[in-house]
Amino acid sequence: MTNRPTKRPTNGAPRTRSTASRREADADGAPLGASGKALMILELVSAAREPLSMAELVRLSGLTKPTAHRITAALAEMGLIERDHWKRGYIEGPRLIKLAFDTLAAAAPRALRHSILRALSQEVGETCNFGVLSGSEVIYLDRVEAKWPLGLRFDAGSRVPAHASAIGKLLLALQPLEQRAEIIAALPLVQHTNRTITDAARLSRALDKIRESGIGTDEQEYIDGVVCIAMPVLTESGDLVGAIAISAPNARLGLDQLLKFAPALRDATTRMGATFRLDPEERRAAASTRSGGRRAAAPRRTSGRAQARAP
Repeated sequence: MTNRPTKRPTNGAPRTRSTASRREADADGAPLGASGKALMILELVSAAREPLSMAELVRLSGLTKPTAHRITAALAEMGLIERDHWKRGYIEGPRLIKLAFDTLAAAAPRALRHSILRALSQEVGETCNFGVLSGSEVIYLDRVEAKWPLGLRFDAGSRVPAHASAIGKLLLALQPLEQRAEIIAALPLVQHTNRTITDAARLSRALDKIRESGIGTDEQEYIDGVVCIAMPVLTESGDLVGAIAISAPNARLGLDQLLKFAPALRDATTRMGATFRLDPEERRAAASTRSGGRRAAAPRRTSGRAQARAP
């Protein structure tokens, strides 16, 4: 049997692995296994500021299109990623979000950010939360309860409706106007008390006022007898990463009295924002992502560019 000669490119160099094969390798050149490729997809989706299309996943990961399709389908079936509400691309799925929040909740008591919340709670004598926007809800990543008999009992990881909470209304208010309108149109404006805003137009007007003041408020809109104020946590570069809120029973403090704690709350958000500093390598990666041609903000995220004016 005649041996076929090894094919060579026109430049005479020996044939090497395909470009796709080379890209499906780690930093040391070793081929990525299925788990490595899946982790790569999860990292790309989690870091993106808006839903990633399949074409973007293929381009950013360097995986072949069939491989990317196979892995995203498996991750979606597991609930780790999912198509966004408007079917524009892939976002984090409920299982991945739960994993992230469980990790943060477990680590929070040991973290600097928890100590900032604890110091604020001790200073004002009320319950303090750090939360982020996730779809139509706010998720508390960390919480310090006030040492009062009449207290509010929520654990880290608890969810509250965005349209009826101080953090949620604040983070909605700071979204780009077009995206905010899309979110409001999709929100289930469920009534929780007789003060809950359930009309989209009225909610939009309330968010305009919050955007102007820089302070989110909840005047017994989620729970009867509970008031709350919130301010945004911004990084040094202006990225919105979440918000801190102070809540109290109205029987002890009315909303006007709670607003007197605004200076202490503002100081806490500034210190919290400073904990999100990026090292030089992370700054380069973030700059590269921002210059990649994608829009800077997405309605599902709390980590978009936002400007908030403090009163």
